[in-house]
Amino acid sequence: MEKKMLNSLQMLCIVSLPLLFKGSKMKENVLIFFAKGLLALLVDAYVVGTKRIEYPIRPFPKIFKTNIIYDVLFFPLLSVIWVRTTYNDRLIKMVLKSCIFSVPMSCAQWYLERNTKLFKWKKWSPLHTFVSVNFTLFTVRGLVGLLKLLDKKKKETTSER
Repeated sequence: MEKKMLNSLQMLCIVSLPLLFKGSKMKENVLIFFAKGLLALLVDAYVVGTKRIEYPIRPFPKIFKTNIIYDVLFFPLLSVIWVRTTYNDRLIKMVLKSCIFSVPMSCAQWYLERNTKLFKWKKWSPLHTFVSVNFTLFTVRGLVGLLKLLDKKKKETTSER
C-alpha cells in the first residue's frame, strides 16, 4: 500500500509540474522549486542523520536515506503554490496562509506515521513538522522578497539612464 501511495504522489507531482511552471514568472517559479528542493534535502538529511525520523519505505533505499519524492517534488511544488498565493501579501496574511499549508501537512504526517510505514518518528512530533514547514516556506519566501527588491532596484536604475 505504501509503495502505491508514493507512486501516486509521484505521478501527481509530475503531472502538476507543467501546470505550475507556465506564465510570466516561470523563471522565478523554477528558482523557488530548486531552492526549496535543496533546502528540504538539507533539512531532511539533518533530521534523518540525527535519527529523529526514519523512512522505512522510500524510493532508492540503497542511495537515499530520505524520501526524495517528498523532498524534491512534493514539498517544492507546494512551495511554488504558496509563494504564488502570498506574492503580494503582507506578513500577517502570509502567516495565516502558511497555516493553511502547514497545519494539514502536520496532521497528515501524524496520521500517516501512525497508520503506514512511510516514516517513523523517533524524536519528532507534529509540532516539529509545523515549525520546519513554516521555516522552509518563509526562507524561500524571503528569497523571493529579495529577488523582488533586486528587480525593483534594477528597474529604477535602468529608468534613470
